[in-house]
Amino acid sequence: MTTRPHHPRPTTHAVPAGPPTVAQAMRPVELRIRATVMVDKAIDLVRVADAEQVIVHAEDGRCLGIVRRAQFAPYLTRSWYTARTPIGNISHDRGPFARPELPAAEALATMRARGLRVWAVTDEAGRAVGVLTPEALRAVLAGEPSPLGAVA
Repeated sequence: MTTRPHHPRPTTHAVPAGPPTVAQAMRPVELRIRATVMVDKAIDLVRVADAEQVIVHAEDGRCLGIVRRAQFAPYLTRSWYTARTPIGNISHDRGPFARPELPAAEALATMRARGLRVWAVTDEAGRAVGVLTPEALRAVLAGEPSPLGAVA
């Protein structure tokens, strides 16, 4: 009697039929911060994590917006104001947010129209599942392989 070693079959991901979607272009969220965290602490967390943006979320986990590293510039002087201001109170990109099933072309057009450099992607419950950039959307629309870290 001969035995064959058990090797798991390689999993193949089905390529969705139809036009590319946001799910093919988004990448995982790097950093999430509760809206009640003070701005000075948020700045420290972004620096330590070397993140380009941070998702601001409510107590229940719903995405409230996204703050890019550049948007922290006015708060880098570290005054009493940054130590007493919750990150949820500073200017940041707010919803509506993209959904994973949204066509990539429509997402790119929306980002252009709203002047967004990065856009949060949320699930049905409003929780952040990823982030989008125009570059990642253009790559997916051009048929290039998924961007590094993209969630398919």
